[in-house]
Amino acid sequence: MAALLPTLITLWLLVWAWNFLWESLGRHIIFGIKWMWLSMAESGLVRPEPAGYIGRYWSEDRLLTRIIGVGLAVVLVYLIGVIAGNFIGRTFYRIAERAVMRIPLVRAVYPAVKQVTDFLLTKRGQGQFAGSRVVAVQPHASEIWSIGLVTGGGVKPLSDATGEEMVTVFVPSSPTAFSGYVMVAPRKHVIELPLTVEEAMRLLVSGGVIVPGEGIRVISPPNPAPDALSMEERRAAG
Repeated sequence: MAALLPTLITLWLLVWAWNFLWESLGRHIIFGIKWMWLSMAESGLVRPEPAGYIGRYWSEDRLLTRIIGVGLAVVLVYLIGVIAGNFIGRTFYRIAERAVMRIPLVRAVYPAVKQVTDFLLTKRGQGQFAGSRVVAVQPHASEIWSIGLVTGGGVKPLSDATGEEMVTVFVPSSPTAFSGYVMVAPRKHVIELPLTVEEAMRLLVSGGVIVPGEGIRVISPPNPAPDALSMEERRAAG
């Protein structure tokens, strides 16, 4: 089972990605193709075909239709990323971002989500924790450590009240590492770890099984003492 589980998890992730791309983009792209074909047929640009024929030809139940839809979805996502990466794309992206920020509900959620994704995905800059964003903290009791990510320089009123330099640490839960809690701890009680965010996430998601630099670690139960006989062995010996 240990040898088969990584393969099953990988297949599950691939199936999930396939379904996500199909439901989010692929089926809408196929609908656009059917609508375009029907419009061109009505305009005389292509050979006229009944709407029922077009619908059957691009039926969502056909595997080929789904392959084309998912493939075009991947191409569309790639092209959007390329366009957004150049100067013109960034300009349009900023304009669209400002327009989206005018929507009341989106305006309340989008900035926080963007800050979290920028923190996790952008490269580390020069700063107090430029060497590592991954730290160890003691949230509950001494000698018991939790893995966390430094997200800020602490709350200034708290730092002023305590007279100590504080930092804000996000402590992810396991195995859902994108949920957790935030704590503010004194800088001197935080230990920086030579780990990347990706390595820390793998450690947390795996429940400590995947240790950075060691791969998968399997902890075997201790062997019983030589003189510790089971009840059956004692009965057999007696």
